Amino acid sequence: MKMSTKELQWLMFGWSFLFPFLPVPGYWITIGNYIGLYSIVALGLVLLTGIGGLTSFGQAAFVGLGAYTTAYLSTALGWSPWVGLGAGLVVSGLAAALIGSVTVRLSGHFLPLATIAWGLSLYYLFGTIEFLGKYDGLSGIPALSVFGIDLSSPRVMYGVIWFCLGGCLMLVLNLLNSRPGRAIRALAKGKTMPEAMGIHTAQYKILIFVLAALMASLSGWLYAHLQRSVSATPFGLHMGIEYLFMAVVGGVGHVWGAILGAVVMTGLKSQLQDWLPLLLGSNGNFEIVVFGVMIVLLLLWSRDGLWPWVAGVWAKFHPPEPEVVAPAIAPEGYSDLPRRTRPQAGALILEVNEARKQFGGLVAVKDMAFEIRAGEVVGLIGPNGAGKSTMFNLVTGVLPATSGEIRFCGERIDQLDSRHIVRMGIGRSFQHVHLIPHLSVLENVAMGAHLRGRSSPLAAALRLDRHEEARLLFLAAEQIRRVGLEEHMHTPAGSLALGQQRILEIARALCTDPTLLLLDEPAAGLRLKEKEALADLIRQLKGEGMSVLLVEHDMDFVMGLTDRLVVMEFGSKIAEGLPAEIQNNEAVLAAYLGGVE
Repeated sequence: MKMSTKELQWLMFGWSFLFPFLPVPGYWITIGNYIGLYSIVALGLVLLTGIGGLTSFGQAAFVGLGAYTTAYLSTALGWSPWVGLGAGLVVSGLAAALIGSVTVRLSGHFLPLATIAWGLSLYYLFGTIEFLGKYDGLSGIPALSVFGIDLSSPRVMYGVIWFCLGGCLMLVLNLLNSRPGRAIRALAKGKTMPEAMGIHTAQYKILIFVLAALMASLSGWLYAHLQRSVSATPFGLHMGIEYLFMAVVGGVGHVWGAILGAVVMTGLKSQLQDWLPLLLGSNGNFEIVVFGVMIVLLLLWSRDGLWPWVAGVWAKFHPPEPEVVAPAIAPEGYSDLPRRTRPQAGALILEVNEARKQFGGLVAVKDMAFEIRAGEVVGLIGPNGAGKSTMFNLVTGVLPATSGEIRFCGERIDQLDSRHIVRMGIGRSFQHVHLIPHLSVLENVAMGAHLRGRSSPLAAALRLDRHEEARLLFLAAEQIRRVGLEEHMHTPAGSLALGQQRILEIARALCTDPTLLLLDEPAAGLRLKEKEALADLIRQLKGEGMSVLLVEHDMDFVMGLTDRLVVMEFGSKIAEGLPAEIQNNEAVLAAYLGGVE
């Protein structure tokens, strides 16, 4: 029987549970326990840093919150360790939500610096609060037990720790292969693209910040009842850095890399502590120096960590199967997906009235005015620097208008953000493609269907969203077939040619079910046959009642496709009319084509 890559991964993970039953030294069991504890924290960092793009050095502090909460409740108040687990998760979750609501708003180097700051703050609190024992900590923590069965043995605790790790793995993998998971994967690409798909990026950043904190808290709870005592030392900045190193070494963008990184880091560190004194003939923390050099060399050899290398070697012998596959036929309830009612042909869709955008003393868009009606293809053209992209961004909510009005279906949108505008029925593509390269074409297109679903992250993690997920994937597959990319459905988006990537973006925008579709230079990089196919697609959309605003430099493409043209120069409209009229307009020829004799 042929085994899939996913099945093999879980089988190998299952074999790890046999470890404590083997006649191995107790020290090895202890190392295995710590690998499990570290893997849980590293898994949260993979979700937060590797996938979500938020670097954190402070996860050790959340480990401490989980450990100290259960330690205090079980020693000072005599509460059950299982109550301590729930309390630790609540305390850590609330702290993460509070800290994250401020921290995740930062970007660049300010974000990791902020995590260092609050990580150090919590660390010093652990060591100075009287009822937490200051730097002496708390001891006498009871062992775990279930129905009177003692779990204090390191070999038994090994099973408990790795069972918790397996549960976290399953929940994270389920979450990532879902509608909320695609939103999380989009966070690392910045704000512009996800928000244009209707994704609330701030909420999802806080979500993964809290999830990483909860996993760290779980690790702290297990640590406290394994060690039977806690002190501030294991929850300092140095451990926060080590956790991040584990994720990076294993492969910070790969879930299974969290375990591999913890195995390599913990095992290597342990062996170096034993070997180096024998080799050097003296005692000291030489392992830190050697370990640091080895990590640098490793990252130079494999910047993405060890897991991609391992997966690549395995793929040579066993090609991987697609992670996400759309149903072959429409699933039950597919017709119930929310769909917009198309406006009547000729109805006013978009109205731009004296729109202006000013950056300090620079006026990028000056008192622009034009209209788009239902079923109309309008081209927005002009020389480089004319203000087309800025005007495009005003309509899509990337930039707020300085003055003037922009109305869509009668409602003002000039001060709304992209997330709200796409909800109203305006879809878009990008001048510079915004894709997630390692995800398949299907997964990238399905991101556009975010607003068509309602599943929560909890439902996704527990796989209670499978029916809705099937409908969204089938919708994405339909749009892929619609644009002619069916044969590439399971191909990584980053491996497509530029022209195909632009077509992919149109398919993704169509998943939002737009009334007005804005295309920013969609024909750039396309071959002749691809341009002809794109033109046919736009005509098809027009026939279905969809309106299209087209920004394009390929004049042959524009002239043969649009109903009207709006011409800009230096931020102002200099002409508007039928393509034939624009071709012979002296002002346009002078500005755009260099003039006539």
